[in-house]
Amino acid sequence: MKEYIAEFIATFALIFIGAGAILANVGIIGIALAHGLVLMSMIYATGHVSGAHINPAVTISMWVTKRIESVKAIGYIISQLLGATVGALFLRIIFSNAQLSLNLGTPALNGVSFWIGILIEFILTFLLVFTIFGTAIDKRAPKGIYGFAIGLVLTFDIFVAGGLTGAAMNPARAFGPALISGFWKSHIVYWIGPVLGALLAGLIYDNLLLENKQ
Repeated sequence: MKEYIAEFIATFALIFIGAGAILANVGIIGIALAHGLVLMSMIYATGHVSGAHINPAVTISMWVTKRIESVKAIGYIISQLLGATVGALFLRIIFSNAQLSLNLGTPALNGVSFWIGILIEFILTFLLVFTIFGTAIDKRAPKGIYGFAIGLVLTFDIFVAGGLTGAAMNPARAFGPALISGFWKSHIVYWIGPVLGALLAGLIYDNLLLENKQ
């Protein structure tokens, strides 16, 4: 249960701070930094408890590479979706006067097609999960840098594509605000792209770059 609680709290924080930065209208730099810094902090706070997946796509990549068993993976994903939903619910209460067009910070496509949106989320999540495997899974990596490196990827991904897809890279990041705001347009993009990107990154690193299965 402690692992599920850690995933719930960490994902709650990601949505509350990340989507909250959108509602607070701090600009793309502030939004990118808010996401990156809260992810980094939650990784360091919960990594030793649950592994700090904070993302169903990450959990699926760990499941496919046999780093988490099926039942626990399902529990992680449920905890992440619940944390994201409660985070969005608190944003609804606190930012009650926020523009309705912001949809509680729910990611949305802006000037790109459905398939390009999937491609963008695929690439962004590939980079994120590749970095997770390279810094947090691979024991050859320098010690202690994984949280900073992973948070930094989230930050620069948002700099590049935040204005195109919202740069979610995380089904939970889209799900919680969508559920509370009722905005579901192109929602499937934020499952297909991240999950496929995470799967490919995990399989490539696990099978081609790791010296020994760990």
